[in-house]
Amino acid sequence: MDGYFFEDLSLGQSASFGKTITEADILLFAGVSGDTNPVHINAEVAAASMFKERIAHGMLSASLISTVLGTRLPGAGTIYLGQNLKFRAPVKIGETVTATVTVTALDAAKKRVTLSTVCTVAGKPVIDGEATVMVPSRG
Repeated sequence: MDGYFFEDLSLGQSASFGKTITEADILLFAGVSGDTNPVHINAEVAAASMFKERIAHGMLSASLISTVLGTRLPGAGTIYLGQNLKFRAPVKIGETVTATVTVTALDAAKKRVTLSTVCTVAGKPVIDGEATVMVPSRG
């Protein structure tokens, strides 16, 4: 198994994943999600917005949290149960988003883990929140 069993986790354990957001990422995400908000895909409309240029979908950046949970910490077999998010700043084309999760609570009876979640660009939080996941056990 790639990842951790519940018994291998400890408070403060952390993992990250980073990705530079491209125009193709935004267009593909718009196609998959159906979110064709012009601030994401239309340069003229975006130029007249409060952002002054096109920005990535907030959920595109937030999806990197799922990448960490499913592939790094806890990893394979993790079941996403819940997530809250606060969007702090926009992400622009060409910026690198780094998603980091940190174990903050362990529920041995239910094999559930609570993790703080944050996405940053150049060290500045653009999204923060908390996730709850269920993790496979050795037993």
